[in-house]
Formats: sequence, C-alpha cells, structure tokens
Amino acid sequence: MEALRGVRILDMTHVQAGPTCSQLLAWMGADVIKFENPQGDATRGQLRDVPNADSLYFTMLNCNKRSITVNMKSPEGKQVFVDLLKKCDMIMENFGPGVLDRFGFTWEKIHQLNPKIVMGSIKGFGSSGPYSDFKAYENVAQAMGGAMSTTGVPDGPPFVTGAQIGDTGTGLHLAIGLLAALRQADRTGQGQYVEVAMMDGVMNLCRVKFRDHQRLTRQNLSEYSVPTSQGMGDVPRAGNDSGGGQLGNAIHCKPHGPNDWLYVVVQEAVWEDLAKRIGPDVGMPEMASDPRFAKIGERRKNQNLMWTLINKFAEKYTKRELMAILNPLDVPCGPIMSTQDLAADEHVRGRDMWVELDHPQRGTWFNVGMPIKLSASPALIKRSPTLGEHTAQILQEVLGYPEEKIAALKTAGAFSVPPKKAA
Repeated sequence: MEALRGVRILDMTHVQAGPTCSQLLAWMGADVIKFENPQGDATRGQLRDVPNADSLYFTMLNCNKRSITVNMKSPEGKQVFVDLLKKCDMIMENFGPGVLDRFGFTWEKIHQLNPKIVMGSIKGFGSSGPYSDFKAYENVAQAMGGAMSTTGVPDGPPFVTGAQIGDTGTGLHLAIGLLAALRQADRTGQGQYVEVAMMDGVMNLCRVKFRDHQRLTRQNLSEYSVPTSQGMGDVPRAGNDSGGGQLGNAIHCKPHGPNDWLYVVVQEAVWEDLAKRIGPDVGMPEMASDPRFAKIGERRKNQNLMWTLINKFAEKYTKRELMAILNPLDVPCGPIMSTQDLAADEHVRGRDMWVELDHPQRGTWFNVGMPIKLSASPALIKRSPTLGEHTAQILQEVLGYPEEKIAALKTAGAFSVPPKKAA
C-alpha cells in the first residue's frame, strides 16, 4: 500500500517550489488534485521544446497528479473550489502576497469551511516582517538567504548554485511541515497553517556558514584555503573547500575538460596511505612524514601546497582512473558528473533515478526519480496530466456531481474563461 493513500491534496501551486512538494507527496501515494486556472500553470508553455506540448519544466514537476481547471473569477467556480476544500486533507498555494485573500479565502475562512484541513503556503519572505510584500525567485532567495555570498571564489563575483535550493529546497521543507501538521490533525481534529519562506529555507541550508560566521568572532577558520581572521565579519567565498572539519577540494584530471575533475576529501585516517601512494610520483617519497603535512594542523596551514601536489599526481589520470586508485585507499572521492554522465550512469538507472515516461503530447521523455526509497511502498512514477485532463473525473468521483450539474456549470463558465461578448 502507498504510504499516503487516502490523503487528498488540493494543489494550487505553480512553477517550481510548490509543485516540487506536491509531486513528492503524490509519489508517496497522495491524491494530488492540481487546481489550475483555465490557462493552466504558466510553466506548461515556458521553455517549450516540443510545439503544442507541455514543456519539460511542467512535466518534470507534476507527475502523478490529476488536473482540474476552474475559473475562480466566476461564482460557480468558487463554489467548486469550496466543495473541493471540504473533501481534502490539505491545500497548498504559492501565490503572491494576498492573492487568495482577494478571492475571499483567507486562512481563517478556509479553516472555517474545513476545520481539519492543513494549509501549506510558500512565500518568498513569509507573511510577516519588512520583506513580506517583496517578490522572490530562485536566485533572489539564494541572494538573500546567504548562499550567494558564500559561493564562488574570493576575488570573483558571488555565484548561484546549480541546485535549485531556493525553490526545490523550499518545497522539501514544506513537505516535512505538511506531514507533521497532518499527523497532528489526525490526533486533534484541527488543521493548521504551515508557512515556509524561501529565504528561510535557504538560510537553513546554509547552516554551516552561520556556524563559521560565529566561529569568526573567536578564531580564524583554519580549514579554509583562503585567508580568514578573527573578527573579519563576513564568511568568505572559499571555492571548492569542503566546508567541514576535513580538507577537501576538486582535482583536475586528464584530458582537463570542464568536467574532468575528481572531488577528494583528505581525512586524517587516510593521510599516511594517500601520501605514500602520491609522494614518490611527485618527487616527495617522504611526503607522509614531511613536517608540513604530517599533522592535520600543518596540512591545514599548507593545504594549497598539498592540493598542488595532488593535482600534479592527477595530471596523467582520468577522473575515473584516479578514483580507482583512491578508492582502495579508502579516500572519499567522487567524479564531477555532468548531466550527460548522470543520464547514462548504471548506478543512477539501477536506483530508478532516471525514469523513462510516455506522454500523449511529448512522446517519451525522462524524469528524475524519487530520491526517497520506502521499502514497503516504493514509488510508481506516472506522467504529468494534460491541462484539465481529470476535470470531469474529479467532479464526479470526488464531489459526486451528476452529469446535468457538470453541464450546467460548464455552460456558466465554471471551468473556462467565458468567450468575450461581441461588440
């Protein structure tokens, strides 16, 4: 049995942050009803690569959901919304500040209509505080949450991460909050409002940088490869430093292309064996006992030299060959893998993390799989819905509307924008 079977979610979210959350819950078995306006989620048409088909931006974030289109600007559409509210365990939204309120559906009103419902809300900066009315996007959240100021190299500009920590990271945070609130609602019979701000979520993912921020009030950061000093204030950008207690960095390998790198972590426990293997090849047979490297404190002080020597050793090996040398020494390491590497990787395919699907508009395509593996209820990934694909099904099965009522609502424009009157 699916873990969340029997849980019904009214999903009003769009673009990336909210759909990430609801897709994850759908993969766990929740019945996710994607509630769209008649034009549909904007990402259906954004970055489109197949004419007249839903874009990958949409399909990769909306699997296992059912789609209903409702015109909330009509009284009939609002009534459909109210009826669905009463049949759902959760409602999710990531509109701009005040959008649902202007439709007449504040949290207080929603709670009155269904006291047990849990409401999940994603905002750029939350519903309180001086930034609450600001709009946010992925990179704005990274900029204001601490990620960009600590990503990159000291003399260069701040960088955003390739991973979508502002949108997808926030969606993951919301999923945790919703499941906790659902558990409480099952015990108490009362739902609650669950809010996650994108800025807050990014700050949480930058936790180790705030660790270092406080350490700088008492000491320098000896594990950093760039200069630091007590009282310097801002945590610096430090390139590919590991960010932990052990030294780490990316090592360039042959043929020295943009992704021909191996990330290597030099743990205290593996140093002697690593140095004995590398030393003779770089003209330092006594590298393991060299006073500049023998103890971890000295390696931290001289880490730029250490990385130079390891890079020299790596010049004649590919990243996979270097990995094969280091793995028997128990050195933690991993090749920098491109999207093409990952899409073709045996390990990735074997763990169902690159899943082939069929779509009536697109044909075959691939989605990233379910990263959470449940032993008793593994995810079965299904394609995303076309716009309004399940409108009639939801009205009949969930709300019990007879065909005559559905026809009347359709005529009244409850599911589409009514045609403009002729001049």
